[in-house]
Amino acid sequence: MAKTSIVGLDIGSTAIRAAELSISSGKFGTDATLTKFAQVALPIGALQDGEVVEPGTVSSTIKLLWEQGKFSSKDVVIGVGNQRVIVREADLPWQPLDGLKKSLPYQAQQLLPTAAGDALLDFVPTDEYETADGRYVAGLFVAAIRETVTANVLASESGGVRPMVVDLNAFAIQRALTQGELAQYTVAIVDVGARITNIVIAEHGKPRFVRVIPHGGQEATDTVAHAFGCTLVEAERAKREIGVGMQVTPDRAHAAEALMGTTTTLVESIRSTFVYYQSKNLGAPIDAIILSGGGSLLNGFGQYLSSATRLPVQLSNPLERVKVAKGVDLSAVQGSEQMLSTVLGLAYGVA
Repeated sequence: MAKTSIVGLDIGSTAIRAAELSISSGKFGTDATLTKFAQVALPIGALQDGEVVEPGTVSSTIKLLWEQGKFSSKDVVIGVGNQRVIVREADLPWQPLDGLKKSLPYQAQQLLPTAAGDALLDFVPTDEYETADGRYVAGLFVAAIRETVTANVLASESGGVRPMVVDLNAFAIQRALTQGELAQYTVAIVDVGARITNIVIAEHGKPRFVRVIPHGGQEATDTVAHAFGCTLVEAERAKREIGVGMQVTPDRAHAAEALMGTTTTLVESIRSTFVYYQSKNLGAPIDAIILSGGGSLLNGFGQYLSSATRLPVQLSNPLERVKVAKGVDLSAVQGSEQMLSTVLGLAYGVA
């Protein structure tokens, strides 16, 4: 059985992570082993809304990451995902995938709010169907503003690694979390990052709908810091202690109210996204919500989201289908393994 090692590189707002998976693809599916992992904190401000704005800081952090992680290769799969990556549902006249992708610049004129030359284009087919007018393919049309991708690629190259593939973070997250039982259902994966939240609705293991919401866990931390007049480190600790909808002491009531307001904005954006998906009949009804990302660990968040959407909610476990090799140190993410979804999904590679 052939084995392939792939290194995923996740450049996040608060940390850069890399994971190396040894993957055996056989008759009964994919067997993955996590052989290397490292994480290095990234100073606040090096990334803005998912885009590299301090390339020197990011590059030096990647160099340190490779020194610590001892990865077997410098060839990596990197991810992108922010408000400047557009994902839209599209039905296109059927043709072989290579030809269909070559036609995307022409399709983009109708699907994009920007010039096609300013964007990198891709198409992910999800279904095929026949009409009186002929055969069509349904799928997700992806357009990433070129300078956003270029900034991440150049920072990575300056850090000494070679980006071989650029993937959409949302697809990586879905890939990591639908390797097992969840592939049997229609699930809404909600990955709450520091500044953005990725939503992927996957039907039987295939992405059917993607949205990026410009809200994340760092907004809640900022809110608590402002309410208490404390540092961000202190605010992060207090945020976890206060939670959402929990009983608090009078001295924390103001911070709890502010935290609830910020969380409500995020939850309402998620709920509205689900309403849009269901109203457009874009796929099967959602069976459950799967929470991922560091922001999903806020105490009470899952219960609040479940109440607002009337859907069952569960925390993700991106390591559920992954063996961890002896000697791999995951202490940096112990208790918050949900933050591994993106980097593991990137390390699975792009089919």
